[in-house]
Amino acid sequence: MTAPRIGTTPTSAAFAEPQRAVSGAWVTAFAAAWLGVWMAQLGPFQVLLPVQVDTELGIDGGGDWTQSVVAFGVISGIAGACAIVAFPVTGFLSDRTTSRLGRRRPWVIGGAALFALSLVALGLVHGIELIAVFWSLAIVGFCVLASALTALISDLVPVRQRGFVSGWMSAPQAVGIILGVLLITEVFVNTLPGYLAMAIGLVILVIPILIAAKEIPITKQERPPATVGALLRGMWISPSKHPDFAWTLASRVLVNTGNALGTGLLLYYLAFGLEIGIEDAEDALLPLIVVYLIGVVISALVVGYLSDRLARRKIFVIWGSLAQAIAAFVLVFVTSYEATFVAGGLLGLGYGAFLAVDQALATQVLPDPHDRGKDLGIMNIAFQVPQALAPLLGAWVVASLGGFRGLFMLAALAATLGALVVSLVRDVK
Repeated sequence: MTAPRIGTTPTSAAFAEPQRAVSGAWVTAFAAAWLGVWMAQLGPFQVLLPVQVDTELGIDGGGDWTQSVVAFGVISGIAGACAIVAFPVTGFLSDRTTSRLGRRRPWVIGGAALFALSLVALGLVHGIELIAVFWSLAIVGFCVLASALTALISDLVPVRQRGFVSGWMSAPQAVGIILGVLLITEVFVNTLPGYLAMAIGLVILVIPILIAAKEIPITKQERPPATVGALLRGMWISPSKHPDFAWTLASRVLVNTGNALGTGLLLYYLAFGLEIGIEDAEDALLPLIVVYLIGVVISALVVGYLSDRLARRKIFVIWGSLAQAIAAFVLVFVTSYEATFVAGGLLGLGYGAFLAVDQALATQVLPDPHDRGKDLGIMNIAFQVPQALAPLLGAWVVASLGGFRGLFMLAALAATLGALVVSLVRDVK
């Protein structure tokens, strides 16, 4: 454990491990905020953004669809590069924020505002370059918001509740996807109304947590050093000194890469792998997401609760990782629309368990209570960056290594390696 910094003490109320259980109202507000986050991020990522890119390039089901996939991948890759910086820097700055609202809520407000405004701008612009710029800004807003919300778990939720609360961070992801896709494909069918609906929903759903999260502000005397040097030094967390943090981070990268490879090009798999066309693929995507939704919600809430009751984390993370690997293998060996439902159910069950319990595990391997936001920001990179880079990597795999079958094989391998790596964590059961 890192030695206490001058001007702070480990027993300062803001830095102490929380002991008081959070209420049902708090959990509800927290879940609502994440519903808004996932809806605004994953709805556009799954449908609006690829369709917008496809339209800009003038490509339909009979054209060179790989050009659209590559363009989508490049845009996502640029946004992923922004996320690498935004997550830890936001966490570092929020750790040192002395606002009366606390350390996290000012960043919740700022992140939600940037995220929402960037989505609206996306609906107004044309051209691949401007789409890349505003999607990157949207992802920066997402990172700011997600970083602050994630840090609230370590700040305010006792360890005995973290699996359950993390389940309510994870379960809304599936609900957010289906709600976002449903609104985009069935209600707000044009680009601008779709982005506008996502932005408005985000702002409305974030408001309750601003009211419910009663933070303990820190004083300027308690604030850790806020220099550029401190930021740069904090970006390196020694694997030899903190091996459990390193193993958890590596496992996150691998499992999220596998999940992103398996889901990031799903619209294209339906359209071109199963040869049903891009327009029919949009309609075919929704029932698959419903199956995925059911699996994620059930698994995240049930397994998160069980991990708290049993005081066990690793076994559930390993199980969730391997279930995702099996889901990918289904699509390797069976090429049919029906098989995607089997894979979707398994993927949802596995990913729900992984998201809920791995998040709880991550909060228990942090090196320093003064840098919770920054360290969780580094952990969050392992979620966003694989998702952002997966379309580009996936496009290369599809084009060069055996089409979609090679893509799903790589997804299964990454998830399996993630399960093996997390088993090396020692100080958390």
